[in-house]
Amino acid sequence: MSLLKSFTKTLFFVLILFITFQSKTFADGGFPVRPGRLLISPSVSYFFASSQWDSTGTKKPFPNGGKYTSISATLYAEYGINRKFAVVASLPFVYNQFTENIDPRSTSSSGLTDLETGLRYYLANIDFIYYFSLQATAITPLYSNNAALGYGQEGAEFKPAFSGSGYLGSLHSYFNAADGVRKYFGANGPIQNRFNATYGVSLDDLYMNQVSLTLTGINSWSNDKSFVSGVPETNRNFSFLELSASYGHSFNDEVSLFLTGGQFLTGRNTGVGTAISLAFVYRLDYR
Repeated sequence: MSLLKSFTKTLFFVLILFITFQSKTFADGGFPVRPGRLLISPSVSYFFASSQWDSTGTKKPFPNGGKYTSISATLYAEYGINRKFAVVASLPFVYNQFTENIDPRSTSSSGLTDLETGLRYYLANIDFIYYFSLQATAITPLYSNNAALGYGQEGAEFKPAFSGSGYLGSLHSYFNAADGVRKYFGANGPIQNRFNATYGVSLDDLYMNQVSLTLTGINSWSNDKSFVSGVPETNRNFSFLELSASYGHSFNDEVSLFLTGGQFLTGRNTGVGTAISLAFVYRLDYR
């Protein structure tokens, strides 16, 4: 397989990973955002892979000693309109590099990928402990004729979520669970099931420090089953399951930091990757 084909095949999967990886620990779920509160989260992620799972789920190294690294910077924002509605947005920028031990030895790609904008509706709560929400999201590509940055197709997603809080022994705990269906529009646009579940505990009574575990997965299907050429148009059927651990620290009521590390557990047509993410969360109240 050529360097370009290997690079492009791995690249597009990693772009998908970064979209799901950035804010799942602190933003995704049913917990409501206070009306008039603006949550802003800049984050950066690093991804590395030197092997892949093929179409049958068999793990193998990249051809010719290939290695893939990627750095992604994402700006996430969420604003509480009122007690029932919030708007969300995510804007990622990526830089990717794939190297092999044959000429040409490396190739890279960078740029803005897909802008995601959504509206979240807080459906109900049970005793202000358990919360249910629904979110509709539009996907808008910020590039054209660049197969290394994504499908280049608009899309939409519908995602219900369920969140709650409780105790683990004497420690305060919480959970988030979300399961969304996404469709890309256009020729052979895939349909995807994207899910994640998080369980976390606060390490002190002031909620200044917390740790959490998150299980994330994507299953993607398309009428186009081809994968040999490695371009995004043929890399529309894949799956992965990733486990990540996070540590969060709140400096005060306005600023928090989250450090997350993740490892892929299993997959199909994906890279076997390790990811690290650092995110800051700023909370600004306008009411």
